Amino acid sequence: MVRIADCREADVAVLDVVLPSESVTANHEQRYARQRAGLGSYLVAWQDGRPVGTCEVRWDGCEAPEVRAAVGNCPEINGLFVWPASLRSQGIGTSFIRTAEARARERGVRHLGMGVRQDNVRAAALYWRLGYRHVISYVDRYTHLDAESVPQHKADSCTFMISTLDETA
Repeated sequence: MVRIADCREADVAVLDVVLPSESVTANHEQRYARQRAGLGSYLVAWQDGRPVGTCEVRWDGCEAPEVRAAVGNCPEINGLFVWPASLRSQGIGTSFIRTAEARARERGVRHLGMGVRQDNVRAAALYWRLGYRHVISYVDRYTHLDAESVPQHKADSCTFMISTLDETA
């Protein structure tokens, strides 16, 4: 059984060990700090007392200029990650998305978006099944640390998808 919960301060150190982040701009501490500041909700999936995934809802929307021009500050599901890979396709991603949608409804949000790499066909198919539709293609630019802890700048072709949230779900 998987439980989705808000990240707590004590969870950050555990996440750094069990699900290390290589992101320079979106590591666990930074995502938790956004939650503390009210800019996001940082969700953790727990199974048998161990974190098996994370997902952030960015209440202030996607940072990509192309996306902001198209959808403004539409809240965004960001960094949805399930690990180990053997746990994928077992409903954890769906649980993250449904939890994010419930949180959005509680805030009176009518639309929720997410970006997906264009080569991530499995994830895009899941998002489509859950009601998310293509809005705009864009380039996601970010920096991560390689195996030698050297910053590497990346640019991925992505699609931003949005769902209109049903008030009664």
